[in-house]
Amino acid sequence: MTAYEQIDAWIAAHFDEEVRFLQALVQVPTDTPPGNNAPHARRTAELLADMGLHAEQHPVPDALALSYGLQSVTNLIVRHRFDAGPGPTVALNAHGDVVPPGEGWTHGPYSGEVVGGKLHGRAAAVSKSDFATYAFSLRALKALDAALAGQVELHFTYDEEFGGELGPGWLLQRGLTQPDLLIAAGFSYQVVTAHNGCLQMEVTRQGLASHAAYPETGIDALQAATQLLVALYAHNTVLRERRSAVAGITHPYLNVGRIEGGSNTNVVPGKVVIKLDRRMIPEENPAAVEAEVRALIEGVVARCRGITLHIKRLLLAHPLQPLPGNAPLVAAIQRHAQAVFGEPVPTSGTPLYTDVRLYGEHGVPAVIYGAGPRTVLESNAKRADEHLVLSDLHGATRVVARTLYDLLRPSSVHST
Repeated sequence: MTAYEQIDAWIAAHFDEEVRFLQALVQVPTDTPPGNNAPHARRTAELLADMGLHAEQHPVPDALALSYGLQSVTNLIVRHRFDAGPGPTVALNAHGDVVPPGEGWTHGPYSGEVVGGKLHGRAAAVSKSDFATYAFSLRALKALDAALAGQVELHFTYDEEFGGELGPGWLLQRGLTQPDLLIAAGFSYQVVTAHNGCLQMEVTRQGLASHAAYPETGIDALQAATQLLVALYAHNTVLRERRSAVAGITHPYLNVGRIEGGSNTNVVPGKVVIKLDRRMIPEENPAAVEAEVRALIEGVVARCRGITLHIKRLLLAHPLQPLPGNAPLVAAIQRHAQAVFGEPVPTSGTPLYTDVRLYGEHGVPAVIYGAGPRTVLESNAKRADEHLVLSDLHGATRVVARTLYDLLRPSSVHST
């Protein structure tokens, strides 16, 4: 048998175990908010230990987690060094935190139920699936009778929904990892090499509350907010003209996702808070984007009599741009994905933003690839009845394991 055939055979023989591992991960909730994710990390470490993989546990101080709006964060690193000499360190990152399930489920959101070849549950596709993809890829390599050089690290982190600074950001900033290459959680039918950035802001307009019977005695913050909303949404006309050259990404967009204000129906609202999300394409400069949005808001509110303004940045996630050193990753994944799935797997960008940007900011060449369908919408990620087609999990595990084999063969060791 060739090495690839041995890898495939091991994964096939252990696939039922891989499915049970993913079911166990789905059955421990990681709803964020509230973001009490340390229990899932402990459970994951236990399951990995049962498979012979030691997971270092790196807890974030509770006070720091609370300052970010999370209850608890413990990140995991599994390290395995092969003994054929020096070689690259390839990290595999997936996040365990996920948005709350919401309503409308026909299968339990924490059931991990398998029906019709699909595993159902919150985070079944994004991204607990790739805890399984990556763990079993590493196990397949460990079982392989081949000389490999370098190291594989599994990074299982718990802060993607709130920006990643306490997930990969925590590990990277403290020097707990310094990988040469990165594969991060994604889907099976595309290799993502670029993604959008994101600016999130909280904008508070303060007026003066008063009785609705005497509206002239108050300053209506909601009227000011209405003018601002009109201006913000009109700005999308300008943004649609800024086209990205990256396949899979179109143009920037601004969305207002939350509005809070007023105290009662018979009171002139004295305070209104909105939270907005400005997606930026890879070609945009994050500092310039933030300055533009702030100037637009300040210009509108300056025309509103008696209104004071406070702008708070909630998140500034930089776009991911391809780094030249990702070529070996891209080539290997595309080659094996076509062999496994029987169709070309293109490179593309995504309008999402991910933790991968944090590795990119540290100069780590990265791609996004893992178990899942062609689009986020197909998986129902962040919606009711999220699910993963198990044949995609099986195929992606084969692709990742074969790719790691290529990268860690001594003849393929390269300078990064």
